[in-house]
Amino acid sequence: MKGRGVVLVAALGTALACRGTPPGTQSASSVVDSLVPAVERAAGMRFRSAPRVAMRSRQQVRAYLAAKLDDELPAARAAGMETAYQLFGLLPDSVHLKSLLLDLLSEQVIGYYDADSAMLFGVSGSPRDQLRLVMAHEMVHALQGQYLPLDSIFHDLRSNDRLTAAQAVLEGQATVASLAIYSPDTSRSASDEFWSLYGDQVREKQATMPVFGRAPLVVREALIFPYVAGAEFMHWWATASGHADTLPYGPRMPASTEQVLHPDRYARGDAPLEVVIDTGGTVLHEDVLGEMETRVLIAESRGSNRPDELPAVGWGGDRYRVISTPDGPALVWYLVFDDGLSAARFVRLVGSRLSTTTRPGYRAALDTMHIAAHPALRHVLAPAAWEGWGRLPAARVDTTIVEVR
Repeated sequence: MKGRGVVLVAALGTALACRGTPPGTQSASSVVDSLVPAVERAAGMRFRSAPRVAMRSRQQVRAYLAAKLDDELPAARAAGMETAYQLFGLLPDSVHLKSLLLDLLSEQVIGYYDADSAMLFGVSGSPRDQLRLVMAHEMVHALQGQYLPLDSIFHDLRSNDRLTAAQAVLEGQATVASLAIYSPDTSRSASDEFWSLYGDQVREKQATMPVFGRAPLVVREALIFPYVAGAEFMHWWATASGHADTLPYGPRMPASTEQVLHPDRYARGDAPLEVVIDTGGTVLHEDVLGEMETRVLIAESRGSNRPDELPAVGWGGDRYRVISTPDGPALVWYLVFDDGLSAARFVRLVGSRLSTTTRPGYRAALDTMHIAAHPALRHVLAPAAWEGWGRLPAARVDTTIVEVR
């Protein structure tokens, strides 16, 4: 995978790590050379230049990951993201995000594609079968790098949700191609039941890894989503979209995790609404949760560890902001729905959690409203003494100011 190791840190940028299992021995170059024809057939693209490959020790890979995290997730951004997800209740206050990611990805890496150098890397001592499987996946990313501006795609930080959707397409294509290489009959006849079982197997395998097993739900689901939901979307694209002879690149790239989760909405052009929060206070961090992470929020509220089993949220768009105050950070979140029934269901499922807090010195509020004609809500979690309570930032879609009803 090329970076975006976790959805909540999709802005990590180009190269992090793909999953794998512990060591043995095999030359990456011989593996890559033998896989070129099969990867080209499965991906439907040809290499414009031969993929370059090298081996790295596990210590070198960890150092590489640490450098990438420092480069793609500067301290200020990491702190803002940690704070946001802690205020949403998705991360414990004790979690240090970059340390967790470094441990998590170092635990799983067996090979990766580095878009900066356009090179494939395998981990020294890896068993042949595992190396072949991972390198086939990573070779699809190398192909993508020869046809797509990966750097510009993954350095667009305007929306974490849009970034995650793009990652799902790329990881999904690589996953489906790998299945086509190693299990062609299964990949061609894959049904909804197959993808459900595939997702269960991925979760079960990942849960056996110590760091992954104790990671917060939002981190676990973020790691899994691009591979499982992305593969389902790409299978739909190849079998039911009517565009099987093309790829969802460029302007056809899904614009939200909702479109990845619900291809029928992608097909009918159900684009996300751009929610804009008006200025107010010093902004520490601002972004979009999207449907995938909103599902995690619902699952956490319901005591479930399977957000993938929840029904459609009816998500229309959202944006949150973390604001600096003298007494601690404040969170303001606006969420817009497709219809009133979806808004009412969300409040029924999550309302009690969002309208109360056990955070010392803090106060929580949840208000229903309309942004233009769209049912919406506003969630605020902020220090009780915050003077901003009397003049909360308003929100709009395009140029329509929020009207509280």
